[in-house]
Amino acid sequence: MKFIEALNVGDNITEVYLCKEKRTGTKKDGQEYYLVTLQDKTGILEGNVWDTNSPGIQEFDKKQYVEVTGFIKEYKGKNQINITRLTVVDSSKVEPENYIPCTDKDIDAMYDELLSIIKTIKAPYMKELLNMYFVNNEGFKKRFVYHSAAKSVHHGFVGGLLEHTLSVTKTCDFIAKQYDYLDRDLLLTAAIFHDIGKLAELSPYPENDYTDEGQMLGHIVMGYNLLSKSMEEIEDFPKVKKNELLHCILAHHGEYEFGSPKKPSIAEAIALNFADDMDAKLETMKEVMSKVKGNDTSWQGFNYLFDSNIRKTSEAYKE
Repeated sequence: MKFIEALNVGDNITEVYLCKEKRTGTKKDGQEYYLVTLQDKTGILEGNVWDTNSPGIQEFDKKQYVEVTGFIKEYKGKNQINITRLTVVDSSKVEPENYIPCTDKDIDAMYDELLSIIKTIKAPYMKELLNMYFVNNEGFKKRFVYHSAAKSVHHGFVGGLLEHTLSVTKTCDFIAKQYDYLDRDLLLTAAIFHDIGKLAELSPYPENDYTDEGQMLGHIVMGYNLLSKSMEEIEDFPKVKKNELLHCILAHHGEYEFGSPKKPSIAEAIALNFADDMDAKLETMKEVMSKVKGNDTSWQGFNYLFDSNIRKTSEAYKE
C-alpha cells in the first residue's frame, strides 16, 4: 500500500483509501462532479471525480472504503487526485489500522500514568469527581482512550485526547511544583477534565467530525455542563471550589477570540491556559514538521496557528 504521505505530484496510482467526505459540485457547463476527501493513517487527500456518469465510477458514499485510480497533481500548494475509476471495497477486506491515524504512544501505559496522577489528588471531593469518570466508569474509559482531541490542527488521531490530556496534566504538575502557592488539586483536576466536552463535540473515528451539538455549543460549554451536573451529585462539594474548577474549564482557551467564554481570573486558570496552549502548538509544529523530509530547513510558509512563517530546526549538536 502506498500511503498518502508518500504520494508525489505526477504519480499514477490505484490504491484503497477511506472516503472521509463526499460533496457534490457543479461545473461551468452545469454538469455535476464529486469532491472527495480520502484518508489513511498518514493523512488526508482531496480529490475530484469529474465524470460522475463514467461506467468506471461506482456509486459510493462517505465512510466507505474505496479503491481509486487516478493521478496526483498539485492544487493550491497541496497534493490532489483526479479520480478516473472508483469502486467500493468491502470493509472486511481491509485492515482498519491502515486508515485511521493513531497515537504512536502506548494507550494503556498513558492511561495508567493518568490514573497514577489521580491517586495523588488529596482533596476527597476532587478525587471522587475524578474517580466517577476515570476509575469507576468503564464505558467512559473506552470512549476516552480512543477519542481524538481535534478534527484537525493537533492530536487529531485515535488516542489524541488521552495523549493531550496527559501531557497538559504533567505540565501542570511541573508548574505546581515551581509555583507552590498554586492549588495543585484544583489545577490537576482542571487539566484532566479540561477537554472532556470533546467526547460529545466530536464524533468517534472513522468520522471524527463535529456533531450537531458540538457545532452549536462547543466543547468548553459542553464540558462545563457535564462537570456542573456531576459535582451536584457529590455531597459537600465546596461551592467555592466548584466555581473555581468550572472557571478553569471556561477560561482554558485564554481569550474570547479563541472561544473562551471567560478570561482567566485565578492563577490556576492562567497556568492551565498556558499548558494547554503550549501542548497544542508544540504538537502542531511536530505534526507539520514530520512531513518535511530529512534536515530540510527551508521555510514552510505561513501557518495561521503561529501567525508566522515556520521552518524546521537544524540538526542538534552531537558529540
